[in-house]
Amino acid sequence: QVQLVESGGGLVQPGGSLRLSCAASGRIFITNTMGWFRQAPGKERELVARINSGGSTNFADSVRGRFTISRDNAKKMVYLQMNSLKPEDTAVYYCNANIVPVLGLSPGNYWGQGTQVTVSS
Repeated sequence: QVQLVESGGGLVQPGGSLRLSCAASGRIFITNTMGWFRQAPGKERELVARINSGGSTNFADSVRGRFTISRDNAKKMVYLQMNSLKPEDTAVYYCNANIVPVLGLSPGNYWGQGTQVTVSS
C-alpha cells in the first residue's frame, strides 16, 4: 500500500510563512507528479501547486509568487514553502501523488490525510 503523510501545518499570522512536507512510503516503483491541493470550508478542493518528476512546476494564480514547491526524489518527499500568507490561504492542505506501485501496473492517484493551515491574527 502507498501512504502519503503530511506535516507542517499550523496557525500563522498574516504575512508569515509555513513549510509543508509530504512523505510517500510503501510499495512505490515510480513517483510521477506530486502536488498540493487545498480545501476551505464550503469550497471545493483546488490545486495549489504541482511538480513533475523532471522538476517542472505550475501554480494556482492565487499563490504564484508567494508559494514554491520542491521535491526530493530520493526521499520520495514533496514540500510546499508558503510565504506572505493571507487569511484566504486558510484551508486543509492535501498532498497528492501519481504513483506506479509496481512495475507493469497503471499509475494510481493517492492522497494524504490533510493538514490544517490557519492564517489569522
